[in-house]
Amino acid sequence: MVTVLAAVAASWGVAMALAPLLQIREIRRHRSSRSVSVAYQQVLLVGFILWLAYGIAAMNLALIVPNTVAAVVSLATIVVSLRYR
Repeated sequence: MVTVLAAVAASWGVAMALAPLLQIREIRRHRSSRSVSVAYQQVLLVGFILWLAYGIAAMNLALIVPNTVAAVVSLATIVVSLRYR
C-alpha cells in the first residue's frame, strides 16, 4: 500500500511540477510577466531544491523525481518571467 501511495503521490507531484508551464505559455502569449511574482517562484525553487536534497539523501525516488521536475520548471518560469519584464 505504501509503494502504491508513493507512486501515485510522485505522479501527481510531477503533474503539479509541470503546471507552471501554463504560466510560461501565458507570459509568452501576452509578452509580459507583470502579473507573475518572481520572488514567489524563487521561494518555491529553494523548497524544491531542499526536498530534492532530502530525497537524494534518503534515496527516495518518490521525492527525487517530482522535485527535480519542479525545480527545472520553476527555474524556467523565473527565466521566462525575467525575460518578459
